[in-house]
Amino acid sequence: MAARTRLQTTPWLPETLAGTLLTPLAGTLARTLARILARTLVRILAGTLALFVGLFISAGVAMAQPAHGIAMHGTPALGPDFTHFPHAHPDAPQGGTLRLGRRGSFDSLNPLIDKGAVAPGMRGYVYESLLARNLSEPFALYGLLAEKVEVPDDRSWVAFTLNPRARFSDGRPVTVEDVIHSHAILKEKGRNNHRIFYSKVTKVSTPGERTVRFDFANGTDRELALILGLMPVVPKHALSIDALQKTSLSPPIGSGPYLVGKVDAGRSIEYRRNPDYWGRDVPAMRGRHNFDVVRYEFFRDVNTLREAFAKGVYDVRSEGDPAQWATAYDFPAVERGDVKKVEFPVALPSGMSGLAFNTRRAIFADRRVREALTYVYDFEWLNRTLYHGLYTRTQSFFDRSAMTSHAVAMSEEEKALLGVHADALPAALVDGTYAAPKSDGRGRNRNNIRRAIALLRESGYQLADGVMRNRANGEPLRFEILIATQPQQKMLGNFRDTLRRIGIDVRIRQVDSSEYTRRRRTFDFDMIPFTWAGSLSPGNEQYYRWGSAAADTDGSFNVTGAKDPAIDRMIDALVAARDRPAFETAVRAYDRVLLAGQYAIPLFHLKTQWVAHWSYLAYPETTSLYGYQLDTWWDTRAAGGD
Repeated sequence: MAARTRLQTTPWLPETLAGTLLTPLAGTLARTLARILARTLVRILAGTLALFVGLFISAGVAMAQPAHGIAMHGTPALGPDFTHFPHAHPDAPQGGTLRLGRRGSFDSLNPLIDKGAVAPGMRGYVYESLLARNLSEPFALYGLLAEKVEVPDDRSWVAFTLNPRARFSDGRPVTVEDVIHSHAILKEKGRNNHRIFYSKVTKVSTPGERTVRFDFANGTDRELALILGLMPVVPKHALSIDALQKTSLSPPIGSGPYLVGKVDAGRSIEYRRNPDYWGRDVPAMRGRHNFDVVRYEFFRDVNTLREAFAKGVYDVRSEGDPAQWATAYDFPAVERGDVKKVEFPVALPSGMSGLAFNTRRAIFADRRVREALTYVYDFEWLNRTLYHGLYTRTQSFFDRSAMTSHAVAMSEEEKALLGVHADALPAALVDGTYAAPKSDGRGRNRNNIRRAIALLRESGYQLADGVMRNRANGEPLRFEILIATQPQQKMLGNFRDTLRRIGIDVRIRQVDSSEYTRRRRTFDFDMIPFTWAGSLSPGNEQYYRWGSAAADTDGSFNVTGAKDPAIDRMIDALVAARDRPAFETAVRAYDRVLLAGQYAIPLFHLKTQWVAHWSYLAYPETTSLYGYQLDTWWDTRAAGGD
């Protein structure tokens, strides 16, 4: 019985099991057999554990490792030993003042809420995020306030380990409590997009003293880890949830490279480089923010803004008007070489600048009415007579990139993604022959106008006695185009006049920038010029631009009021894509659905970026995929240049 007793009381599992099995035996034979069986059980258990771990890893459940960066698809292009971003010059001279000009005004220094007209620069100069974006890649982030990021393969959570050197401008360290506080108050009372994205976090925890982890409901939204990496971090000790909700002109406390300097409400704002900035040697920041002072001057209209640049009131002007680019830069400073005209390459999709229909209004609820007005718009005549033929007609929400559906037939993968929605698409969008209506450029546009009248007739309108009326109720077709600048009025004049010739009463109403912003945010308009900016990695922001839930959310960028299950499904698909080919497939399908909806009359874009600048400014030889970046420029006079 002694042998049996010893086997039964042995705490090690294999021997305990063996002893149980060998109860009838005793003595040496029992002990020998027990050892053999124990070793066998160990091998079985070890093999089972190894198999389980292997499945665990392959399923992407955990086993994540801290890394220096994260990419939306694949791995970051820059290794852990990178020293600076490719589009930045790490040895750029420091010093001088960068003077910038803006049209309009501002009444707030709070970029974290939807209220107020916020001064430009606050988000990048004063407030920082956990990670910094490398604009020389489609979508990759690297350490900033957080020195490491950890994420499992299924992206069901993300953890950030803070840089121990990170400090706010008042000298206090950035802590996990600050990160948790930032997430909490922005999720509850921040901008609409913050509330939408950050609400997808199901749990916040602190695995370590400098580590904060965010868990998500599931791993279908693979962009969430990066979105949390770009979350602005605010000091818990200096910004309460009550203070967050207020517009203010009081300089806030942030962790960024600049402090707010002089503020002249609505007229100018000055940022001064923080001499104690904690992140000057972080690789993502080297070669950036090279000016001691960045100053914005505000002007009431575009003409005054242009004149101020010619007189040297500010230093850099981005030009988007071909007529001005071709004819207006002949002032003495250009002739002397003191002002340079430069074209920068850009790999960024064009995005969509268009005349947005508010489909919440009954007159634009019918897709055929929207398509009819698209036929009336004569781009070819406008480009020839006003813009020296320098614009390119925008044919896609992702023009100028590999993600466009223009002139590309729908693939089987796209059809599978769209499912039943594929059958509802016009044939031209399926076979790749779709294009915006084209005229002969002579100003008559007769064929397109006939097509427009036919579409209006199909949708219930009839031209009688010079007025286009709804046959059901006799109401004339009339609407207002809300604009904010004089050049927009010039651009729309021919469109208005042509519509009036076919009995449609159109009025162009120009308002100041604050009223325009208010009415755009509350969807109080019939039609507005609007731009959906392009991105090499469209993701969650698309819910905010086109998702059905955003259509009734004041302040969202779903200005058209689109509510389409096909749109929602394609956004789901593109944010869930695990590799670049699958992602581009989803975006092309998404592009086709947006074009099919006829939500905007496509306008035009430039193939390159046009910039005029005073010659004492310089910039790196390498341009980012997103075009020129002013935060990498410098003043040559600071280095003893001319």
